[in-house]
Amino acid sequence: MKLCFLVEEHYRHDGMPIEVIRRLTSWGHRVDVLRPGGSLLHMTEVVQAGTHDAWVLKTVSGGPGLTLLEAAASAGMTTVNDARSIRGVRDKALAAAIGRSRGLPLPPTYAAARPELLAEIPASQYPLVVKPADGSSGRAVYLVPSPDRLAAMVPELAGEGMLIAQPYVTNSGIDVKVYCVGGELYATERCSPLHPDRSVPERRVPLSAEVAAIAARVGAVYGLDLYGVDVVLGPDGPVVVDVNDFPSFRQVPDAAARVARAVLGLARTGGSSGAAVLPSARPHPVQLPAQAPVQVPAAAGESA
Repeated sequence: MKLCFLVEEHYRHDGMPIEVIRRLTSWGHRVDVLRPGGSLLHMTEVVQAGTHDAWVLKTVSGGPGLTLLEAAASAGMTTVNDARSIRGVRDKALAAAIGRSRGLPLPPTYAAARPELLAEIPASQYPLVVKPADGSSGRAVYLVPSPDRLAAMVPELAGEGMLIAQPYVTNSGIDVKVYCVGGELYATERCSPLHPDRSVPERRVPLSAEVAAIAARVGAVYGLDLYGVDVVLGPDGPVVVDVNDFPSFRQVPDAAARVARAVLGLARTGGSSGAAVLPSARPHPVQLPAQAPVQVPAAAGESA
């Protein structure tokens, strides 16, 4: 198969997706790598070429890669994940509206184009978690204890664009991250970015039936196939605090091979299933091709 990976500079040397590209090329597939943030893109020629079986996006939120992916999707090409689904989760204000309307356990969410507008949130909603609507990788996430503190932060927040604010869900300071790849779910726990004082190593943990059901529902609601869900265990049960398309898949066993296999499956079927398999219904493990040492072009270059 012939695949096109859109990789921002931020991930140019990252194990995810570089190891996935290595695995795909070792299996005999052709992988072209475009860097949307570092290349002049001839949009009409790229889209009209139509020579790839699927386009795969691994970029930062707000980067130009999603525009190119959406252009490919509009021309009828297969994208991983579905381009509309990615847009639906990368805009966290939109994601909150979609998720709450479909019954997912998300916190009530406020959105504001300017930080001073957040002053209208009632004091009863504090403490608040405030973050950019297009944020990623834990960037600019703040726990704001009071209206006075929010007022003092207005200059700091002024350059972040659209912001969202959610009432803080009381929890232990440990986030559960659930990854979905190839229809299967894997759970890890790690320190919350809101509680950097905690010292807990990231590690695989058992996945409860309740959290598994929520994570599988996330895929169905947003139409995602490769994704991650951040969950906190609050006093009233699990709460979804973030959804990521094509996350790091850290701690997932044989992550590169599993993601590569999932990409090939989606390229062959030509679409998104948006459905995860609950632990009780997991299929038997699939035998992966033997791992052979391969070379990826030094620049993760223009093609692999």
